[in-house]
Amino acid sequence: MIGIILGLAVLMGLAYLGWSILWVAPIAAGVVALTGGLDLLDAYKDTYMGGLVGFAKSWFPVFMLGAIFGKLMEDTGMARSVAVALTKLIGTERAILGVLASAAVLTYGGVSLFVVVFAVYPLALTMFKEANIPRRLIPATVALGAFTFTMTAVPGTPQIQNLIPMEHFGTDAMAAPIMGVTATIVMAVGGYLYLRRREKKLKANGEVYTEPKDKNVLDSEGKTPHFILSLLPLLTVLITLNVFGWDVIVALISGIVLIMLLNLSKFKGFVSAINSGASGSVLAILNTSAAVGFGTVVKAVPGFDRLTEMLMGIRGNPLISEAVTVNILAGATGSASGGLGIALEALGSRYYEIAMDTGISPEAFHRIASLASGGLDALPHNGAVLTLFAITGMTHKDSYKDIFIVAVLIPVIAAAVAILIASIGIY
Repeated sequence: MIGIILGLAVLMGLAYLGWSILWVAPIAAGVVALTGGLDLLDAYKDTYMGGLVGFAKSWFPVFMLGAIFGKLMEDTGMARSVAVALTKLIGTERAILGVLASAAVLTYGGVSLFVVVFAVYPLALTMFKEANIPRRLIPATVALGAFTFTMTAVPGTPQIQNLIPMEHFGTDAMAAPIMGVTATIVMAVGGYLYLRRREKKLKANGEVYTEPKDKNVLDSEGKTPHFILSLLPLLTVLITLNVFGWDVIVALISGIVLIMLLNLSKFKGFVSAINSGASGSVLAILNTSAAVGFGTVVKAVPGFDRLTEMLMGIRGNPLISEAVTVNILAGATGSASGGLGIALEALGSRYYEIAMDTGISPEAFHRIASLASGGLDALPHNGAVLTLFAITGMTHKDSYKDIFIVAVLIPVIAAAVAILIASIGIY
């Protein structure tokens, strides 16, 4: 038990320092293996690598196709077209809502979180400037739209955090729609009201919009496809996945093909975009797989049985146990998909058995697992948070407090509300 806790501490501490999880995870797994009485070399070559390769085998096509889809949306200008249209529709006087809505629509349509940041940030600068809102609120606004409810709560979202639980609980992407919609309302409305309150407070204190030091990010000009055409690939992924029940791989391929058909005049750039998306997906899948490999080693040591007893022994609704487990592991790894992968790899079958024994719908376990992955994952060492700061030119001191409220605290509350709803048999 001490070894498992120490391994988690090593993983979280080194990840917080910015060290790559690709080599941090094996080190942390080695700590667990040594203190758990496992042969170190066997634990790495067989147990750790078995978990890593198993997860990569199952999910690499989704990671790769999702990255290619997002990159094509970015390079063809379709992502920017959707964001521009939504911000114009909502108006600059409601800049926070416009940026939030743009990020949310793109994320729910299947565009990766990182692509959304690049697509929305230039527009956020323009809108925040016209509304004279301090730039320090841009990271939290984008995070609310891309890192929270569209990633984990809205039924049918094609983001990986909503797909991983499917194979463990025999569910689909629309699992527990009432719980998902309720959590969405808590996160979206709660986060928006908080940001508006912060806007008013900062303005009352005399803070105003200031120009960024790096003006290159302001390049939001250039011809883009029509808004309606740009929406079609997003709708295609959602409809084929949730209405026709196609496999997510087929749904993403359909979206990719449609993007290319609608942008034949830009065919010369397709190979570059596909290459870039495919290359970027390799690091993403390996990071998550490395975290899952760590979880596989944890599962193999004797202390895991004791840990399982403790987690399963949390009194009350078993969904609470699941939420706590996923949240802790997502926080330790700084990754929603990594923490979720570790938790379900280790305990997914146990939670499914509990669902069968207690009569609680597996859909409820699916939705809580997804929701919980989007809580403590957004701690300061989270990769998406660090990327967001790098792009916006903000620092933890400038903006992390607001990100913590909208992307950590409120999502944890939303998961608790979803558990309360499930406790009365509404899914």
